[in-house]
Amino acid sequence: MNAAPAIAPSPPSIDALLGLARADMAAVDALIRRNMDSPVPVIPALADHLIAGSAKRLRPMLTIGAARLAGAQGDGCLKLAAAVEFIHTATLLHDDVVDSSELRRGRVAAHLIWGAPASVLVGDFLFARAFELMVGAGSMPALEILARASRVISEGEVLQLTRAHDIDLTEDVYIEIIGAKTAELFAAAAEAGAVSAGATPERCRALRRFGQDLGLAFQLVDDALDYSGDAATLGKNPGDDFREGKVTLPLLLAMSRTGPAQRDFWVRAVDRREQVDGDLDHARQLMKDTRALDDTLALAVRYAGTAKAALEGFGGPWKPALQELADFAVTRRA
Repeated sequence: MNAAPAIAPSPPSIDALLGLARADMAAVDALIRRNMDSPVPVIPALADHLIAGSAKRLRPMLTIGAARLAGAQGDGCLKLAAAVEFIHTATLLHDDVVDSSELRRGRVAAHLIWGAPASVLVGDFLFARAFELMVGAGSMPALEILARASRVISEGEVLQLTRAHDIDLTEDVYIEIIGAKTAELFAAAAEAGAVSAGATPERCRALRRFGQDLGLAFQLVDDALDYSGDAATLGKNPGDDFREGKVTLPLLLAMSRTGPAQRDFWVRAVDRREQVDGDLDHARQLMKDTRALDDTLALAVRYAGTAKAALEGFGGPWKPALQELADFAVTRRA
Protein backbone atom coordinates (compact mmCIF):
# COMPACT_ATOMS: atom_id res chain seq x y z
CA MET A 1 0.00 0.00 0.00
CA ASN A 2 1.33 3.38 -0.92
CA ALA A 3 1.99 5.71 1.99
CA ALA A 4 -0.25 8.74 2.25
CA PRO A 5 1.43 11.89 0.94
CA ALA A 6 2.97 14.02 3.63
CA ILE A 7 1.01 17.12 4.47
CA ALA A 8 3.17 20.21 4.54
CA PRO A 9 2.87 22.13 7.80
CA SER A 10 0.99 25.39 7.57
CA PRO A 11 3.19 28.48 7.70
CA PRO A 12 3.00 30.47 10.93
CA SER A 13 0.25 33.06 11.01
CA ILE A 14 -1.39 35.46 13.41
CA ASP A 15 -4.86 34.07 12.79
CA ALA A 16 -5.15 32.53 16.26
CA LEU A 17 -4.08 35.78 17.89
CA LEU A 18 -6.45 37.79 15.71
CA GLY A 19 -9.30 35.50 16.69
CA LEU A 20 -8.61 35.78 20.41
CA ALA A 21 -8.16 39.55 20.24
CA ARG A 22 -11.01 40.34 17.83
CA ALA A 23 -13.44 41.91 20.32
CA ASP A 24 -10.70 43.79 22.17
CA MET A 25 -9.17 45.13 18.96
CA ALA A 26 -12.57 46.32 17.72
CA ALA A 27 -12.82 48.37 20.91
CA VAL A 28 -9.24 49.63 20.45
CA ASP A 29 -10.01 50.66 16.86
CA ALA A 30 -13.04 52.61 18.09
CA LEU A 31 -10.82 54.38 20.63
CA ILE A 32 -8.30 55.19 17.93
CA ARG A 33 -10.98 56.66 15.67
CA ARG A 34 -12.44 58.81 18.47
CA ASN A 35 -9.09 60.15 19.53
CA MET A 36 -8.00 61.02 15.99
CA ASP A 37 -10.81 63.55 15.85
CA SER A 38 -9.97 67.25 15.84
CA PRO A 39 -11.65 70.50 14.72
CA VAL A 40 -8.56 71.07 12.54
CA PRO A 41 -9.46 69.05 9.41
CA VAL A 42 -5.95 68.21 8.30
CA ILE A 43 -5.24 66.33 11.56
CA PRO A 44 -7.78 63.49 11.21
CA ALA A 45 -7.24 63.38 7.43
CA LEU A 46 -3.48 62.98 7.70
CA ALA A 47 -3.65 60.61 10.68
CA ASP A 48 -6.24 58.42 8.97
CA HIS A 49 -4.07 58.24 5.83
CA LEU A 50 -1.44 56.36 7.82
CA ILE A 51 -3.47 54.59 10.50
CA ALA A 52 -6.00 53.20 8.01
CA GLY A 53 -3.13 51.48 6.20
CA SER A 54 -2.22 49.43 9.27
CA ALA A 55 -3.95 46.08 8.85
CA LYS A 56 -2.23 44.13 11.62
CA ARG A 57 -1.80 46.63 14.49
CA LEU A 58 0.76 44.25 16.00
CA ARG A 59 1.93 46.53 18.80
CA PRO A 60 -1.49 47.28 20.35
CA MET A 61 -2.44 43.63 19.85
CA LEU A 62 0.70 42.77 21.82
CA THR A 63 -0.56 44.94 24.68
CA ILE A 64 -3.91 43.14 24.61
CA GLY A 65 -2.28 39.71 24.33
CA ALA A 66 0.12 40.34 27.22
CA ALA A 67 -2.67 41.65 29.42
CA ARG A 68 -4.95 38.68 28.72
CA LEU A 69 -2.09 36.20 29.09
CA ALA A 70 -1.35 37.75 32.48
CA GLY A 71 -4.95 37.28 33.56
CA ALA A 72 -6.65 40.61 32.81
CA GLN A 73 -10.44 40.35 32.77
CA GLY A 74 -11.55 43.96 32.31
CA ASP A 75 -10.89 46.64 29.69
CA GLY A 76 -8.09 48.51 31.47
CA CYS A 77 -5.62 47.57 28.74
CA LEU A 78 -7.64 49.03 25.87
CA LYS A 79 -6.59 52.67 26.29
CA LEU A 80 -2.97 51.59 26.67
CA ALA A 81 -3.21 49.61 23.44
CA ALA A 82 -4.61 52.63 21.59
CA ALA A 83 -1.84 54.78 23.08
CA VAL A 84 0.77 52.32 21.78
CA GLU A 85 -0.64 52.60 18.25
CA PHE A 86 -0.54 56.41 18.44
CA ILE A 87 3.07 56.39 19.63
CA HIS A 88 4.00 54.04 16.79
CA THR A 89 2.16 56.11 14.17
CA ALA A 90 3.73 59.34 15.42
CA THR A 91 7.22 57.87 15.09
CA LEU A 92 6.44 56.71 11.53
CA LEU A 93 5.31 60.19 10.53
CA HIS A 94 8.51 61.69 11.92
CA ASP A 95 10.70 58.94 10.41
CA ASP A 96 9.29 59.41 6.92
CA VAL A 97 10.13 63.12 7.04
CA VAL A 98 13.67 62.46 8.31
CA ASP A 99 14.26 59.69 5.73
CA SER A 100 12.43 61.42 2.84
CA SER A 101 10.50 58.16 2.33
CA GLU A 102 8.14 57.99 -0.65
CA LEU A 103 5.91 55.08 0.44
CA ARG A 104 4.52 53.90 3.75
CA ARG A 105 2.20 50.89 4.09
CA GLY A 106 1.64 50.88 0.34
CA ARG A 107 0.51 54.51 0.26
CA VAL A 108 2.22 57.73 -0.70
CA ALA A 109 4.03 59.02 2.39
CA ALA A 110 1.99 61.68 4.21
CA HIS A 111 4.69 64.35 3.96
CA LEU A 112 4.51 64.19 0.16
CA ILE A 113 0.78 65.00 0.29
CA TRP A 114 0.46 67.45 3.19
CA GLY A 115 4.08 68.58 3.51
CA ALA A 116 6.77 67.89 6.09
CA PRO A 117 5.67 70.54 8.64
CA ALA A 118 2.10 69.15 8.80
CA SER A 119 3.39 65.57 9.13
CA VAL A 120 5.67 66.48 12.01
CA LEU A 121 2.97 68.46 13.80
CA VAL A 122 0.34 65.74 13.39
CA GLY A 123 2.91 63.32 14.78
CA ASP A 124 3.18 65.61 17.80
CA PHE A 125 -0.63 65.63 18.07
CA LEU A 126 -0.68 61.82 18.14
CA PHE A 127 1.99 61.75 20.85
CA ALA A 128 -0.17 64.12 22.91
CA ARG A 129 -3.24 61.94 22.36
CA ALA A 130 -1.23 58.91 23.43
CA PHE A 131 -0.39 60.54 26.75
CA GLU A 132 -4.01 61.55 27.29
CA LEU A 133 -5.01 57.92 26.78
CA MET A 134 -2.31 56.73 29.17
CA VAL A 135 -3.51 59.12 31.86
CA GLY A 136 -7.08 57.98 31.23
CA ALA A 137 -6.02 54.35 31.76
CA GLY A 138 -5.27 55.27 35.37
CA SER A 139 -2.07 53.24 35.74
CA MET A 140 0.98 55.24 36.79
CA PRO A 141 3.35 52.27 36.28
CA ALA A 142 2.07 51.79 32.71
CA LEU A 143 2.33 55.53 32.08
CA GLU A 144 5.94 55.43 33.25
CA ILE A 145 6.71 52.45 31.00
CA LEU A 146 5.30 54.06 27.85
CA ALA A 147 6.72 57.50 28.64
CA ARG A 148 10.17 55.95 29.02
CA ALA A 149 9.68 54.08 25.78
CA SER A 150 8.88 57.34 23.96
CA ARG A 151 12.16 58.81 25.20
CA VAL A 152 14.19 55.71 24.31
CA ILE A 153 12.70 55.57 20.81
CA SER A 154 13.69 59.20 20.22
CA GLU A 155 17.21 58.49 21.47
CA GLY A 156 17.45 55.53 19.10
CA GLU A 157 16.36 57.62 16.15
CA VAL A 158 18.89 60.33 16.95
CA LEU A 159 21.64 57.72 17.42
CA GLN A 160 20.79 56.24 14.03
CA LEU A 161 20.83 59.70 12.47
CA THR A 162 24.24 60.51 13.92
CA ARG A 163 25.67 57.20 12.70
CA ALA A 164 24.11 57.37 9.23
CA HIS A 165 26.44 56.38 6.38
CA ASP A 166 29.00 55.07 8.93
CA ILE A 167 30.55 52.07 7.21
CA ASP A 168 32.58 51.37 10.36
CA LEU A 169 29.47 50.93 12.50
CA THR A 170 29.75 47.88 14.76
CA GLU A 171 27.15 45.15 15.14
CA ASP A 172 26.80 46.03 18.83
CA VAL A 173 25.88 49.64 18.03
CA TYR A 174 23.45 48.45 15.35
CA ILE A 175 21.70 46.19 17.89
CA GLU A 176 21.63 49.14 20.31
CA ILE A 177 19.95 51.29 17.64
CA ILE A 178 17.24 48.80 16.68
CA GLY A 179 16.77 47.88 20.34
CA ALA A 180 15.89 51.50 21.03
CA LYS A 181 14.02 52.55 17.89
CA THR A 182 12.00 49.36 17.34
CA ALA A 183 12.25 46.75 20.09
CA GLU A 184 11.63 49.20 22.93
CA LEU A 185 8.03 49.86 21.86
CA PHE A 186 7.36 46.12 21.49
CA ALA A 187 8.83 45.59 24.97
CA ALA A 188 6.88 48.48 26.51
CA ALA A 189 3.64 47.41 24.80
CA ALA A 190 3.86 43.95 26.35
CA GLU A 191 5.07 45.17 29.74
CA ALA A 192 2.35 47.82 29.98
CA GLY A 193 -0.26 45.16 29.22
CA ALA A 194 1.12 42.93 31.96
CA VAL A 195 1.21 45.81 34.45
CA SER A 196 -2.39 46.74 33.65
CA ALA A 197 -3.36 43.16 34.52
CA GLY A 198 -1.70 43.40 37.94
CA ALA A 199 0.89 40.75 37.02
CA THR A 200 3.77 39.96 39.35
CA PRO A 201 7.11 41.68 38.71
CA GLU A 202 8.53 38.38 37.45
CA ARG A 203 5.74 38.00 34.90
CA CYS A 204 6.04 41.63 33.84
CA ARG A 205 9.76 41.08 33.21
CA ALA A 206 9.04 37.92 31.22
CA LEU A 207 6.53 39.70 29.00
CA ARG A 208 8.88 42.63 28.53
CA ARG A 209 11.58 40.18 27.39
CA PHE A 210 9.11 38.57 25.00
CA GLY A 211 8.27 41.93 23.46
CA GLN A 212 11.88 43.07 23.30
CA ASP A 213 13.20 39.96 21.54
CA LEU A 214 10.15 39.86 19.27
CA GLY A 215 10.89 43.47 18.30
CA LEU A 216 14.54 42.71 17.55
CA ALA A 217 13.53 39.75 15.39
CA PHE A 218 10.93 41.88 13.61
CA GLN A 219 13.42 44.64 12.76
CA LEU A 220 16.10 42.23 11.59
CA VAL A 221 13.61 40.70 9.16
CA ASP A 222 12.57 44.19 8.02
CA ASP A 223 16.20 45.03 7.31
CA ALA A 224 16.68 41.83 5.32
CA LEU A 225 13.44 42.34 3.37
CA ASP A 226 14.62 45.79 2.31
CA TYR A 227 17.14 43.96 0.10
CA SER A 228 15.13 40.86 -0.80
CA GLY A 229 11.49 42.00 -0.99
CA ASP A 230 9.48 43.91 -3.58
CA ALA A 231 7.31 47.01 -3.39
CA ALA A 232 4.04 45.14 -3.97
CA THR A 233 4.43 43.03 -0.83
CA LEU A 234 6.49 45.41 1.33
CA GLY A 235 4.27 48.47 0.95
CA LYS A 236 7.41 50.58 0.51
CA ASN A 237 10.23 50.82 -1.99
CA PRO A 238 12.82 48.06 -1.51
CA GLY A 239 16.38 49.30 -1.35
CA ASP A 240 15.45 52.48 0.52
CA ASP A 241 17.98 51.70 3.26
CA PHE A 242 20.76 51.43 0.69
CA ARG A 243 19.73 54.58 -1.15
CA GLU A 244 19.65 56.49 2.14
CA GLY A 245 23.03 55.11 3.18
CA LYS A 246 21.42 53.50 6.22
CA VAL A 247 23.76 50.90 7.68
CA THR A 248 21.78 47.83 8.73
CA LEU A 249 23.00 44.33 9.59
CA PRO A 250 22.86 42.88 6.05
CA LEU A 251 25.03 45.77 4.89
CA LEU A 252 27.37 45.49 7.89
CA LEU A 253 27.93 41.80 7.32
CA ALA A 254 28.49 42.20 3.58
CA MET A 255 30.96 45.06 4.11
CA SER A 256 32.95 43.17 6.72
CA ARG A 257 33.10 40.00 4.62
CA THR A 258 34.08 41.53 1.28
CA GLY A 259 37.15 43.22 2.70
CA PRO A 260 39.51 45.63 0.89
CA ALA A 261 38.42 44.45 -2.57
CA GLN A 262 35.04 46.20 -2.22
CA ARG A 263 36.04 48.98 0.19
CA ASP A 264 35.99 51.67 -2.51
CA PHE A 265 32.51 50.58 -3.60
CA TRP A 266 31.11 50.80 -0.07
CA VAL A 267 32.75 54.18 0.59
CA ARG A 268 31.33 55.63 -2.62
CA ALA A 269 27.85 54.10 -2.44
CA VAL A 270 27.17 54.21 1.30
CA ASP A 271 29.50 56.74 2.91
CA ARG A 272 29.43 59.36 0.14
CA ARG A 273 26.11 58.16 -1.36
CA GLU A 274 27.43 58.72 -4.89
CA GLN A 275 25.30 55.94 -6.30
CA VAL A 276 24.87 54.97 -9.94
CA ASP A 277 22.59 52.51 -11.72
CA GLY A 278 23.44 48.95 -10.79
CA ASP A 279 24.86 49.72 -7.34
CA LEU A 280 21.87 48.27 -5.49
CA ASP A 281 21.99 45.08 -7.56
CA HIS A 282 25.73 44.82 -6.91
CA ALA A 283 25.17 45.23 -3.17
CA ARG A 284 22.48 42.55 -3.25
CA GLN A 285 24.80 40.17 -5.05
CA LEU A 286 27.54 40.76 -2.48
CA MET A 287 25.04 40.05 0.29
CA LYS A 288 24.11 36.79 -1.43
CA ASP A 289 27.74 35.81 -1.94
CA THR A 290 28.63 36.49 1.70
CA ARG A 291 25.42 34.98 3.16
CA ALA A 292 24.74 38.34 4.82
CA LEU A 293 20.97 38.06 4.35
CA ASP A 294 20.91 34.43 5.50
CA ASP A 295 22.82 35.25 8.66
CA THR A 296 20.64 38.29 9.40
CA LEU A 297 17.57 36.06 9.22
CA ALA A 298 19.30 33.39 11.33
CA LEU A 299 19.87 35.97 14.07
CA ALA A 300 16.20 36.98 13.81
CA VAL A 301 15.21 33.32 14.32
CA ARG A 302 17.38 33.15 17.45
CA TYR A 303 15.67 36.21 18.91
CA ALA A 304 12.27 34.74 18.06
CA GLY A 305 13.30 31.60 19.93
CA THR A 306 14.27 33.50 23.08
CA ALA A 307 11.03 35.48 22.83
CA LYS A 308 9.01 32.25 22.80
CA ALA A 309 11.06 30.85 25.69
CA ALA A 310 10.15 33.90 27.79
CA LEU A 311 6.53 32.67 27.84
CA GLU A 312 7.28 29.20 29.21
CA GLY A 313 5.90 30.06 32.66
CA PHE A 314 2.48 30.97 31.26
CA GLY A 315 -0.50 28.88 30.20
CA GLY A 316 -3.81 29.19 28.38
CA PRO A 317 -4.76 29.86 24.74
CA TRP A 318 -2.97 33.20 24.50
CA LYS A 319 0.45 31.57 25.03
CA PRO A 320 0.62 29.53 21.79
CA ALA A 321 -0.98 32.39 19.86
CA LEU A 322 1.74 34.80 21.01
CA GLN A 323 4.47 32.23 20.41
CA GLU A 324 3.19 31.77 16.87
CA LEU A 325 3.41 35.54 16.47
CA ALA A 326 7.17 35.21 17.05
CA ASP A 327 7.37 32.52 14.35
CA PHE A 328 5.27 34.65 12.01
CA ALA A 329 7.59 37.63 12.56
CA VAL A 330 10.55 35.74 11.07
CA THR A 331 8.74 33.98 8.20
CA ARG A 332 6.70 36.91 6.86
CA ARG A 333 7.39 38.51 3.50
CA ALA A 334 6.05 41.98 4.28
